[in-house]
Amino acid sequence: MGLCSGKSLVARKFIDMKHFKIQGTLRTELGKKATKAIRKGENIPCVIYGGEKNVNFYTPFSAVRKFVYTPEVMLADINVDGKDYMCMVKEIQFHPVTDSILHIDFYQITPTKPIVIQIPLKTVGNSIGVRAGGKLKQNYRKISVKGLMDDIPEYYEIDITSLNIGQAIRVRDLKSDKLEFIDPKANVVVSVVVTRTVSSTGEEEGEEGAEGEGGEEEKTETAE
Repeated sequence: MGLCSGKSLVARKFIDMKHFKIQGTLRTELGKKATKAIRKGENIPCVIYGGEKNVNFYTPFSAVRKFVYTPEVMLADINVDGKDYMCMVKEIQFHPVTDSILHIDFYQITPTKPIVIQIPLKTVGNSIGVRAGGKLKQNYRKISVKGLMDDIPEYYEIDITSLNIGQAIRVRDLKSDKLEFIDPKANVVVSVVVTRTVSSTGEEEGEEGAEGEGGEEEKTETAE
């Protein structure tokens, strides 16, 4: 299986990561009773880690709904009683039955310290392999990167125009001067595989494609 690499295949497109403003109120009381009262008022208890001390606060569900339920990766600019914190989401806890938000953990970002975060991965271009009848298989929807906050893009873009049938782009083929790609280097990010064909003996042959360790979700696209 051929390996695709080179500047003609991998393109970078950096757009500043979006920020989402969240207004919070410092919690004066902790514990189950206080937490229950916060949720009853349609607020979400939250905590910010990573600073000199943890910051416990709450914010209305309506204030974070668009931040939580979006495929985009955004940083949170949180204001708690007049003090600003720039954060990324560490964990969101959902109710196992109702799927409502129970708690959000944030991690405070320091501009001078590298962070590890997943950013969306987008493909552009019309692959020559797809035009020839192959299938485009995208194993990664997001890619894990490490870098300074100011260098983290909104997404990473790959130009697949020159990707032919039987070729693949792996994590090691992704290039950036400012980012480190965290996922295993041999993992296949995107490939073009042979579609189902009928052999000369009349037996159907399955799809053939680039092998690699699993990424995230797989997207399949067939030429029309």
